[in-house]
Amino acid sequence: MDVGTLVEQARAGRPRAVARLISLVEGAAPELREVMAALAPLTGNAYVVGLTGSPGVGKSTSTSALVSAYRKLGRRVGVLAVDPSSPFSGGALLGDRVRMQDHATDPEVYIRSMATRGHLGGLAWAAPQAIRVLDAAGCDVVLVETVGVGQSEVEIAAQADTTVVLLAPGMGDGIQAAKAGILEIGDVYVVNKADRDGADATARELRHMLGLGEPRAWQPPVVKTVAARGEGIDELVDALEKHRAWMDEHGELALRRQRRAAQEIESIALTALRRRFDHLHGDQRLPALAQKVADGQSDPYTAADELIAGITRL
Repeated sequence: MDVGTLVEQARAGRPRAVARLISLVEGAAPELREVMAALAPLTGNAYVVGLTGSPGVGKSTSTSALVSAYRKLGRRVGVLAVDPSSPFSGGALLGDRVRMQDHATDPEVYIRSMATRGHLGGLAWAAPQAIRVLDAAGCDVVLVETVGVGQSEVEIAAQADTTVVLLAPGMGDGIQAAKAGILEIGDVYVVNKADRDGADATARELRHMLGLGEPRAWQPPVVKTVAARGEGIDELVDALEKHRAWMDEHGELALRRQRRAAQEIESIALTALRRRFDHLHGDQRLPALAQKVADGQSDPYTAADELIAGITRL
């Protein structure tokens, strides 16, 4: 099936066409450039919400609850759930779908699991392009659930319009999972499993920690939820809608999307350059320059500049 037909069918809501487009993205197929060119005029309408946090805080359950809440509002929802790949087999369980079976028969919900395939940062390499596919396919909201992350996996903030950071009480120091980088990326903070002991203390400590940071134009709210029972989800949706309205009012949404596009362009360009560098071991320029440096006729920085100049002229 040609790309144009796939795009038309994806716009019509046919899940197989959406699945095929995302598979082309994941496999970096030769048709990828054609796919992205066809999708470009159709994107920019979906509200992209990222959900991140440590393993066990309830990201999948919260994502499923948000799907239900947005469906009640009549929104078409896409879900991109990222699972870790095995360092031994390269495979992934893709188990997030197990917690979202309630939506499996809803034609207005599209759920796609993706493996990281060794990519760091909490997302899969193909996530930005997969988000574009779901956007172009007519999803009003795209929920991106990261793998269980630590304190430095903050890539989701560069891909989402709004980033939700989830914590849960009873997992040691309530703020341990939200130090440094991850404390700085959240637009909305959620203390899930709030029916457990220590939930109020975790929320209080989190608000205190947020108050110690640099002043921000948007003050991230802290919402308590019990996602497994749907409690607090309406308040979470309300917080998300308020953040979206604030971004629209202050021009932040357009700015974030421009930064996202810039990072995507940079990533594609760097990937193309790395492919050129992969061929260097059979290139005569590298050993010749290495010999000059070894003989003291040149320094490594000058040699690197010469090498880069030669590669970029290709």
